Amino acid sequence: MFSYQEVSRLNELELLVYHYVLKHRQQVIYMTIRELAEEVGVSTTTILRFCKKMGYAGYSEFRVRYKLFLQQEQAAVPAFGISELIHYFRSIDNVEFDQQLNAAAAMIAENERIIFVGAGTSGTLGKYGARFFSNLGKFSTHIDDPYYPVNSDMYRKAVAIILSVSGETHEMLRIASQFRLHQCRIISITNGDSSSLAQLADMNIAYHMPSVLLPGHHNITTQIPVIYILETLGKKVAQVAPLP
Repeated sequence: MFSYQEVSRLNELELLVYHYVLKHRQQVIYMTIRELAEEVGVSTTTILRFCKKMGYAGYSEFRVRYKLFLQQEQAAVPAFGISELIHYFRSIDNVEFDQQLNAAAAMIAENERIIFVGAGTSGTLGKYGARFFSNLGKFSTHIDDPYYPVNSDMYRKAVAIILSVSGETHEMLRIASQFRLHQCRIISITNGDSSSLAQLADMNIAYHMPSVLLPGHHNITTQIPVIYILETLGKKVAQVAPLP
């Protein structure tokens, strides 16, 4: 029901509405626009902008169409996290998202090596990405220590793929700035398009999944979309620049 292209146009407040709608689908279809606005903590104007960006004339049409959509989806397994993932993969099943991945693959293919960068869970995924691309014949390394010394030779004929859920981690922004200073191409993979890291990058690939934070600020937002993006990029790079 929500395409990747539509979601990518939402601003931060509208994304709050989007995530609330995904998490509280059965409640939303019975809520007035004022009730929804109060629950999300935004204005009714924001709700209306969200509806229009999703392709509906207003909130009433959105609510009716959303109810019909949920009725058709009842056959899907309602286990935790599954519905969000189903929404995600449906949203990226379009030409726009495929073209974005093609552009990223072309950028990677133009360079001799890839440097994956990330910390914590993103660092583990960066290590996986480096191994996956290496298996496909593309020279790749990974940095999971944000204080790793970066010398000028690392930037030559290289593209940095920086992974960060929030795109606001201070250490990731610092190392991204170093890459930027040396004119190294940057592809960021984050959970949104409006983060500081996304603005620093030459290209940002966002997956727009609901954020899940545990007490202590531990982020357990699903990273399944990231794995999909990395593997799809790797396969596209192999098609663009096949090895003998």
